[in-house]
Amino acid sequence: MRRYLTFVWDCVRLSFVGGWRYHLWMTILTVIALVGLYAWCQQFVHGLVTTGMTDQVSWGLYIANFTYLVGLAAAAAMLVIPVYVYRNMHLHDVVIFGELLAVAVIIMCLLFVTVDLGRPDRFLHIFWRFNWPVSMLTWDVIALNGYLLLNLHICGYLLYCAYCGRQPSKVFYVPFVFIAIVWAVSIHTVTAFLYVGLGGRPFWNSAIIAPRFLASAFAAGPALIILTLQVVRRCTTHRVSDDALLTLRRIVQVAMLINVFLLGCEVFTEFYTDSAHVASARYLYFGLHGRAALVPWIWTAIVFNLAATLLLILPTSRGLPVLNSACVLAIVGIWIEKGMGLIVPAFVPTPLGELVEYLPTPREVLICAGIWAFGLLLYTVFVRISVPVLAGELTYAKRFGESAS
Repeated sequence: MRRYLTFVWDCVRLSFVGGWRYHLWMTILTVIALVGLYAWCQQFVHGLVTTGMTDQVSWGLYIANFTYLVGLAAAAAMLVIPVYVYRNMHLHDVVIFGELLAVAVIIMCLLFVTVDLGRPDRFLHIFWRFNWPVSMLTWDVIALNGYLLLNLHICGYLLYCAYCGRQPSKVFYVPFVFIAIVWAVSIHTVTAFLYVGLGGRPFWNSAIIAPRFLASAFAAGPALIILTLQVVRRCTTHRVSDDALLTLRRIVQVAMLINVFLLGCEVFTEFYTDSAHVASARYLYFGLHGRAALVPWIWTAIVFNLAATLLLILPTSRGLPVLNSACVLAIVGIWIEKGMGLIVPAFVPTPLGELVEYLPTPREVLICAGIWAFGLLLYTVFVRISVPVLAGELTYAKRFGESAS
């Protein structure tokens, strides 16, 4: 117990240690997170009327971010699968960064759901009436919290063993790794089923929503990890090989091709059949009866996704400048496509034919920025702690050896 408490204390202490760039970055994130917290307190006092959501469009920027972030969490499996299933050693030293990202992102998902509820005490309704297995919302609660606990156990155990200077026992983490792989696919599939199961929203009633979710997740997640690993390599002594980055590039490349193909299939089905339910898709891509708030969003996403896919196909993307550009384009394009381009159009027009548009208010933007800042702050702390522990620079033996000397 003493050793474990020392480990926890060293982790807390290490999170405050760093150069001026680290402190500047953490200060900026803390300020943004506090501004977001203040904005949420204002929303909590005055209610969801301070947002751009209405009775007609009841899901907006909060659920858009939630949907996107669930995909980032699931993408941790794209690091785990090559290492533990196919024995790809190029990613062995960086797989924990993907799992730590999953922990930070799931916490962000839970925060976005909290602010979207308006009143956090409404969470109790889920537990008072745990309508399982009928309710897809209950399935989503189980999937998200279970995935969070799995990754917390895996990361915590591996870091603690490295801190103690001993080899981790495979019995205590390998079975959980394979469970987490299946669970990663399930969290985004269940989220997709949560939308697909709403029969009153025909824009979501498609069998390929779940595959689209997974394809976009397996593109945006590794793309973000590619950028993260370069920051880790530049700002720390941890070695991240180019082979690891190129392996992740191939994953993003294939996932982007599948994502663009599935999006094309969805667009073809909507517009070629020209059914009565095409109104939402027409509103999204071309506007409807003079209402076109989302048209610039979706076409920006399409251009970004196509540009990212083209760059990843070209051999020049093996170079880091082009690869980084492709990753940024993919991250932003998929965020728009899975966020504003998927959630909002399902509510416009309403089942009664009303055309009520949605645009986020400044307060919503501040709250979202605060949650993103808090998530990045958490992930920065996780990486700051894990790099010296995994490198053997911070261990229990060295800690007390230095104290004794």
